[in-house]
Amino acid sequence: LLVGGSTRMPQVEEKVEELTGKEPQKNVNPDEAVALGAAIQGGVLGGEVDDIVLLDVTPLSLGIEVKGGLFERLIEKNTTIPTEESKIFTTAADNQTSVQVRVFQGERELAEKNELLGEFHLTGIPPAPAGTPQIEVTFSIDENGIVNVSAEDKGSGESEEITIEGGAGLSDSEIEKMQEEAEKHAEEDKQKRERIEARNTAEATIQRAETLLEENAEEVDDDLRADIEAAIEDLEETIDDGDADAEDIEAATEDLSKELQEIGKQIYQEAGAAGAGGAGAAGGAAGGAAGAGPGGMGGGPNPGPDAGAAGGEDEEFVDADFEDVDENDED
Repeated sequence: LLVGGSTRMPQVEEKVEELTGKEPQKNVNPDEAVALGAAIQGGVLGGEVDDIVLLDVTPLSLGIEVKGGLFERLIEKNTTIPTEESKIFTTAADNQTSVQVRVFQGERELAEKNELLGEFHLTGIPPAPAGTPQIEVTFSIDENGIVNVSAEDKGSGESEEITIEGGAGLSDSEIEKMQEEAEKHAEEDKQKRERIEARNTAEATIQRAETLLEENAEEVDDDLRADIEAAIEDLEETIDDGDADAEDIEAATEDLSKELQEIGKQIYQEAGAAGAGGAGAAGGAAGGAAGAGPGGMGGGPNPGPDAGAAGGEDEEFVDADFEDVDENDED
């Protein structure tokens, strides 16, 4: 569909057909197309026109920053509006009482490479172990393109929100440039995202390992404890190794996970049939660490909401981390 008086030029029509492989539609006056569309939209919004459906789309994806600086999309680009999407996140640190939600627009895998639209804090989250709170983040866009982002702690009912009008105020050329940059760096960003996600999972597994050792101090013998501590040290060194890629970190994480599963086996063997229930609980905890991964309670994308101790007007917010929670796994 050609719009604008300049499209009457034969060379323009020929170029459009050459690039698209399709003959341009000429059944709309190019000088009147924009005005007609605006008039129809006015009629739709005013309730005078109900037999025409106008579809607008989001030019860029919308989401929040997650652990490791990743960009977690909630609304994908080219989604028709109005629309609404929600996702459940949780904390990655024990006793987080507040989180910071940073809203971005763009197509890069790292949040800082996208356009920051706004941010807000959610406070009043009851202290709990990491992975326990469930925080629902909701994005909604109305027919005027106004974005509303809210976060609610499902346990306490505490909530906060932000309204963003006009997006980032980007021009068509700026949007196109951002899309081109995303395509240009797609492979590089993919590798960075994979490494960060592997690191997130590794750190969650280390945290679980240290908790299991502390909770089962009497049950775990010296040899197994030494093996687990060695596996933790190896994983930490792999994480810190700038040359280690996602596969290296995943392999070291798997080694630690295997050691953790030995805790449940050892407790079961020592306790015998009478202690099978307790051993099962320990084994389940070890298995949870072994199964940690993107999108699960144990690891994966961690929203960049920030957390810290809440209290007083001079409250400081420390970079905190949500973790994605699989809604099918909420129990």
